[in-house]
Amino acid sequence: MTSANREDEDIVVVAVDGSPASDNAVRWAANTAAKRDIPLRLAASYTMPQFLYAEGMVPPQELFDDLQRETMAKVDAARELALTVAPDIKIGHAVAEGSPIDMLLEMSHDSSMIVMGSRGLGGLSGMVLGSVSAAVVSHASCPVVVVREDNNVTDETKYGPVVVGIDGSEVSQRATEVAFEEASVRQAELVAVHTWVDAPIQGPGAGYAITDDYWFAMQQAQEEKMTSYLADLQERFPDVEVRKVITRDRPVHALAEAAQGAQLLITGSHGRGGFKGMLLGSTSRALLQSAPCPMMVVRPLS
Repeated sequence: MTSANREDEDIVVVAVDGSPASDNAVRWAANTAAKRDIPLRLAASYTMPQFLYAEGMVPPQELFDDLQRETMAKVDAARELALTVAPDIKIGHAVAEGSPIDMLLEMSHDSSMIVMGSRGLGGLSGMVLGSVSAAVVSHASCPVVVVREDNNVTDETKYGPVVVGIDGSEVSQRATEVAFEEASVRQAELVAVHTWVDAPIQGPGAGYAITDDYWFAMQQAQEEKMTSYLADLQERFPDVEVRKVITRDRPVHALAEAAQGAQLLITGSHGRGGFKGMLLGSTSRALLQSAPCPMMVVRPLS
């Protein structure tokens, strides 16, 4: 791996491959690095296509040189793009030969976050989440932000709220802490969303209709739980304005709706319904395909 401008401090890493989704990721990452006042590192990799040489044959050095030049041209273009968004940020780069997954997972140990496009130049048409982004989201040691080709940074979304999904699980608690941090550094409103359509219903028994009073009581109970759940973090981050959304709805629908016009949607990698060892839950997977804004997935602390 070759690198430039290495700093031993918080850093935003963005994967670069020249695709439209990658360009959006670079813009978003540059804006984030500026808001956090930390450096941006552009990460790119290249591999030797096997069809260029026969099996067992060592490719000539010229092929490696060409691939390196092509990769550095993408890095240079990404640097120019980042500087149009945030002219004053410090930008470094890292280029590696080999798998982008291995490179990004290694970098995730020492990064504040990894930012990447949902699918790169190698993605099949119609495949919203590529193999690289899916693997990095599932295994990275730091939060990963996935930016889709249609997640444009606009004047509206640049200053929109941070939205977080809360379900009471351990990883959701970690995601909520990260959400408060993100809202604080962005000076943004935090929208905390909790749905309770799957909450245990203890009705009066068979043959009895559940009354409006019962649903109202359930809503009140969920609101009290949410207030208690957020109390410590609101004390730690008094500058963050919090809006609570507690609704009888499916999590994917409620979060996608709340994230309209947001600058970031944050979820835990899996919720309370997840099986032990499952790396990515159904809600996170569905939102990665459909969220109207860039989405951060937070995994449990190892």
